[in-house]
Amino acid sequence: VKPKLPEAQEPNNQEMLALSSTAALSFAGPGLAGVSSRAGGAAMVAKSKAIPFLDAPPALDGTMAGDKGFDPLLLSNVVPIQWAREAELKHARICMLAVVGWVTVDLGFTVPYAPQVSSLAAHDAAVDKGVFLGLLIPIALVEVLAGIPKCFQIMNEPDASPGGDYKFDPLGIGASAEMQEKEISNGRLAMLAFSGIVTQAALTQGPFPYTYNGVEDLVPPMQSVQGALSIL
Repeated sequence: VKPKLPEAQEPNNQEMLALSSTAALSFAGPGLAGVSSRAGGAAMVAKSKAIPFLDAPPALDGTMAGDKGFDPLLLSNVVPIQWAREAELKHARICMLAVVGWVTVDLGFTVPYAPQVSSLAAHDAAVDKGVFLGLLIPIALVEVLAGIPKCFQIMNEPDASPGGDYKFDPLGIGASAEMQEKEISNGRLAMLAFSGIVTQAALTQGPFPYTYNGVEDLVPPMQSVQGALSIL
């Protein structure tokens, strides 16, 4: 006895709709495929120029001087970008001055009434003699009268001037994008340099160039020269 075959059932409305959609897509021309690929490409997130395997930070769009797209911790998503630039420029400018001041003092430069000590010992000596107050007061006044209002301006006024812009440029050298790039680049280098100088000075307890054996540690051939001279 042959088994009875099931009777064919007519497709319902949903099945008919699915079949018609599939047929329409199967006959789509190359134009539709191009639109689909472009949409997929637009959905892809751009990668950081500084760290190609990480996504580009959304707040770093390359419009600010010194913007290299380097923000692996995505701090720019948490901290307002102009507030961060204000802090960065302030510390960069301070460190550029600090590097010059630290080294020149250890090379013998002095000012009246200043303790005749190394840069490493200057802080404690100035506190002990009371002259540090003459530096603390003007710094505090600048911070209270200029720094704090600038931060409030950046945080509350949409059309505020950029971070670090105090309208003080008597020589007019900071207006160009090139000079702004140089300032932030040298400032970042100075922040790293000052950290290294202070660390080396504390470790070696010696003068410039803050190595255990002076210039010999910076220029290895001089060690051979010193050895040859000692034999003679």
